[in-house]
Amino acid sequence: MEHTFIQKIFYGDTDCYGVVWHGAYAAWIERSRTEFCNMLFDINQIQQEGVVFPVVELNLRYKSSPKLFDELKITTTLKEIKEPKIIFETIITNQTTNEIAVVAQSILVTTKNGMLNRKLPENMKKALLQTTV
Repeated sequence: MEHTFIQKIFYGDTDCYGVVWHGAYAAWIERSRTEFCNMLFDINQIQQEGVVFPVVELNLRYKSSPKLFDELKITTTLKEIKEPKIIFETIITNQTTNEIAVVAQSILVTTKNGMLNRKLPENMKKALLQTTV
């Protein structure tokens, strides 16, 4: 299972060289990962139970430099669950040039009431595991 969306590059996404500013990718990765999870379970409900899953590591490998008005395809998949870690991969492809722009890995952990939660909530774990089958 994956979550994909298309993002057009606008002026606010670029730097003084006319290419995508490196920090813009983090917002798109976050959006894709959040929408991926929200397809599987209600994030608001889990947060009301005191559980949040912050990003503890974000690795980006820049492969090409998209430019103003190019369109990007942002695709996120679940790579692995190693409780309490959840590992996602996001691939950002420039639809205009068909080049991979970025390959990213996001590592999240689950916390409950501000403390590291060694086990994922059962409903969340079940939903995520269904995507890896």
